[in-house]
Amino acid sequence: MIRLFDTHKIRETRELDGMWDFTAGGKTYRLPVPACWEQHPDLLNYRGRGTYKKTINIKKSGNIRLEFKGVSHTADVYLDGEKITHHYNAFTPFSAVVKNVNEGAHELRVDVDNSFGESSALHIPNDYYTYGGITRSAALEYLPDVYIERIRFTPSLKDGKWSAETEVMIKNLSETAKTVTVKTALAGAEAEREAEIPAASGTTVAFEQDFDGIKPWFVGEPNLYELTSEIFINGVPTDDLIERVGFRTVEVRDAKIFINDKPVYMKGFNRHEDYAVDGCAVSVQHMVQDMDLMQAANANAVRTCHYPNDERFLDLCDERGIMVWEENHARGLGLKDMQNPNFERQCEDCIREMIENHYNHPSIIIWGILNECASETDEGRQMYKKQYGQIKSMDKTRPTTSATCRHFTDICLDLPDIVSFNMYSNWYIDCDIAERNNEELDWIYKSGGENKPVIVSELGAAAIYGYRDRTRCKWSEEGQSDIIRDNLEVYMNDDRISGVFVWQFADCRVTEEGDWFQSRARCHNNKGVVDEYRRPKIAYDTVAELFGKYR
Repeated sequence: MIRLFDTHKIRETRELDGMWDFTAGGKTYRLPVPACWEQHPDLLNYRGRGTYKKTINIKKSGNIRLEFKGVSHTADVYLDGEKITHHYNAFTPFSAVVKNVNEGAHELRVDVDNSFGESSALHIPNDYYTYGGITRSAALEYLPDVYIERIRFTPSLKDGKWSAETEVMIKNLSETAKTVTVKTALAGAEAEREAEIPAASGTTVAFEQDFDGIKPWFVGEPNLYELTSEIFINGVPTDDLIERVGFRTVEVRDAKIFINDKPVYMKGFNRHEDYAVDGCAVSVQHMVQDMDLMQAANANAVRTCHYPNDERFLDLCDERGIMVWEENHARGLGLKDMQNPNFERQCEDCIREMIENHYNHPSIIIWGILNECASETDEGRQMYKKQYGQIKSMDKTRPTTSATCRHFTDICLDLPDIVSFNMYSNWYIDCDIAERNNEELDWIYKSGGENKPVIVSELGAAAIYGYRDRTRCKWSEEGQSDIIRDNLEVYMNDDRISGVFVWQFADCRVTEEGDWFQSRARCHNNKGVVDEYRRPKIAYDTVAELFGKYR
C-alpha cells in the first residue's frame, strides 16, 4: 500500500511489495518487502550490505518509473544489471525513470547498505536503531512520454475567503516538444490550460483559483478534498495524478501559533518509527494502533523524530486532524559530526525530498531541522542558517524550528520562527521545575527568541514496563509518571508556552555501537509511555489525564 487513497485512475501502477530474494553473508533468503531484514532470525543484528532481487514482468514496451518509499539507508538500484539510480537516507522516497523498456521479464536488483562510516553523515550510532532493508513500499509505474511529476497545492485565506494556487509539474521524456492540455478539478471547481513542454525537459503549469463553500482543515476537523490533475493530448487523457489536500493556513505572531487565524496549542508525543515486531517498517495496522492510542491520550500533535515519516502515517494525521512537526534527519550531532564532508549535502537532499514529497499534507504545520546539534558554535550556526534558508526557499507557508538542548549557550535562537527546547527536569537534573522554566524562558527572550512562540519539544523520564516500586524511584513506572506529571503541570499552565511534546510515545531500540547502550537499559530508550509492544505504562494514563485537563 503506497498511500491511503488512490493516486491514479489513468496511469497504470503495480505495487512491488511481496517476497523478494535476499542475499547477505553468502546466504540467500526469501524476505518480505517492505520489512527490516532484522526480522529474520539469522539477521537480528546484521549490519552491512545485502542484495534484493525480483523478476518484474513488463506487460508493454515503453517508459517505466520505479518508486521506492524508503530503503535503509543506502540503495543502488539496477535493472537487468544496469545501474539506474543511487540514493542515501532511509526516510525519504526516491524514484528512477527508465525509457524504452521492452515487454517481458526483467531483473530488478537493489543493493542495500545500513553500515556506519564516513560516507554516512546522518545514519550513525545513535539513540535509535538504524535498521536495514527495503523498509517502505515500492511500486512500478508505466509512463507516457509526457507525465505529471508532482503537484504543489498552496491555499490562502483572506477576509474569510479561500483561494489556492495549484502547480502541476510536467516532464517530457521525448526528443520533441509536446503540446498538452492540463486540467485540474478540486472542490467542484475545474480549470484547464494548454501548455507546450520542451523536448527532454519539463515545465510547471500554475492555476490560481478562488473557492466558495470550503470547509477548512483544522485540528480535530479534518476536512479533506481530492485534487485531480490530468494531461490530455488531442483530447485523449494520457496521464494523471491525484492528491488529497486541505484548506488551511499556518502563521506565527504575537508569540502564538495560528491555524486559519485561530490560536492553537500543541499537545503531542515524540514518536519514532519503531515497533517491536516491525522494526522501522511499521505496518499500517500498527500505525493505526499508535494513532488510536495517542488520540485516546488526548494528544492533538505528533513530532516525527528525527526524520521524515512514512507518508501513510502522514495520511492518517491528515485524516484525523492531528498537527505534525516533521523534521529532517539529523539528531544529536556535535560539530565534528557536522563537519563530515557529506553532512551538508546529505542534509540538503533530505530537506528537498521531504518538502517536495510531503508539501501537500495539511497536517504538517512545522518544518524542523537539526535536533540537538552544535547550535552553540559559529560553524554550526552557519549550517543552521543555510538549512533554514533552504526550507524558506521551498516553502514560505510553514514556520520553522529546531529542538535545542544547548541551554544558555545556543547562538541560533534568532534564526527559526519558533523556539523549541528539550528539558528533562528531575530526570537528568534535579531542580525546581518552575524556577528552571523561568530561567530558560528569560534566556530565550534575551537570545533572539523574544516575541516568538516557544515549545517544550521534549520532556520525560524512563521506566521499564512492569517495574513497580512504592519508593517511586527512577526507572519505576511510578517514578516516570511523577516526573511527567510535575513537568506538565508547570508547562501547560504557563501562557508563554505554545505546546508540549512528551518524550516519547513508545520505547525504541538503540544501537549497540557507540556509547548509547551504556545508559539505555535493554538497549532501548525506555522513555516511552508505552513499551515497544504498545503496552501502556502508568505514565500513559497520567498524560491522558493532563492533556484532557488543560488547554
